[in-house]
Amino acid sequence: MGVATTEFSVRKTEIPGLLVFDITSMADERGWFQEKFHRAKLVAAGLPESFEVVQTSVSFNRSAGVTRGFHAEPWDKYISVVAGRVFCAYLDLRAGGNFGRVVTVEIDQNCAVFLPRGVANSFQTLEDDTYYIYSVNRHWSAEEYDDYVFVNLADPALGVRWPIPLDEAVISERDRNHAALADVRPFDEVPA
Repeated sequence: MGVATTEFSVRKTEIPGLLVFDITSMADERGWFQEKFHRAKLVAAGLPESFEVVQTSVSFNRSAGVTRGFHAEPWDKYISVVAGRVFCAYLDLRAGGNFGRVVTVEIDQNCAVFLPRGVANSFQTLEDDTYYIYSVNRHWSAEEYDDYVFVNLADPALGVRWPIPLDEAVISERDRNHAALADVRPFDEVPA
């Protein structure tokens, strides 16, 4: 039996730079093994070579229906799930012809997403005890919070069909009160 390896394949989306990676895993009676992030293999599959991870964070979500976002942040992000499933909606908030474009994708252990800066991230857990992991190429800091662009999850102009209706979801008060897309400024690129 040879050494187990993980393979990555990429799917481009309608939002430039937003990439969805399919990730193989090896399973047997003990469980499964997977390389969540393997820089060389991901770059060969299409991850931007300039993406250098400096911080990895985990969001544990206790119940199905936890919903977070839309947040466009001043860094790139690589998103994956270790346990559970999430419905993700991404919103291009960069100035230009794609401003306001939405792409949705479901992520489980065999799928990951590369999110370029200026594209807003949101997600809704579809299972209890979901572990959502994201790696970024800039350290989080409270001082950069003013550089975010936020949009309301329920804005009908976006046309997002949340699997769990938002009136039944677990959402922070802050996320419930963000502005509509028509009322936000486009994201301005923040120098890396």
